[in-house]
Amino acid sequence: MKITTCDIQGLLFIEPNVFNDSRGYFFEAYNEKLFIQNGIKASFIQDNQSKSSYGVIRGLHYQQNPFAQGKLVRVLEGKILDVAVDIRKASPTYGHHFDVELSAENKKQLWIPAGFAHGFSVLSETAVVLYKCDKLYNKESEGGIRYNDSDLNIDWKVKPEDAVISEKDIALPDFKNCIHNFIY
Repeated sequence: MKITTCDIQGLLFIEPNVFNDSRGYFFEAYNEKLFIQNGIKASFIQDNQSKSSYGVIRGLHYQQNPFAQGKLVRVLEGKILDVAVDIRKASPTYGHHFDVELSAENKKQLWIPAGFAHGFSVLSETAVVLYKCDKLYNKESEGGIRYNDSDLNIDWKVKPEDAVISEKDIALPDFKNCIHNFIY
């Protein structure tokens, strides 16, 4: 397993060693010792899974402290563009985003620690996404940023006319007006 840093401090990109043979494939998706050695000291206590069709954009979501969640994201079926936005005040990359294509085929994962807004768009006909969380969901601490905020200028790789957005996500505030309590 190869764990590398991203352009934004705190985000980690995880590439498994995949062993293919005539029966299929095998890979180690999680190794606590290796994760801890690379700075991921999370204790995962909740798994979330979603299935979505092409053009769905979910996000950008986060939970406020003390319920902020770190997430380990991977795709079980299909392909997504996974996006993390740094919302840690005083961070040198505050307001910057990182995006990466995750798919069942490439088997890559992204570690997103607390202090980031997270979202993804579905680039294949359907996609099944699994993410492990280090805190339980807490409705009262929910926060979010509108997916098409002009300051963030995220290219979701989906044509605007094909985008499928929930009413809840359309109503989220822009980046300048989002409320959060993360400090770098």
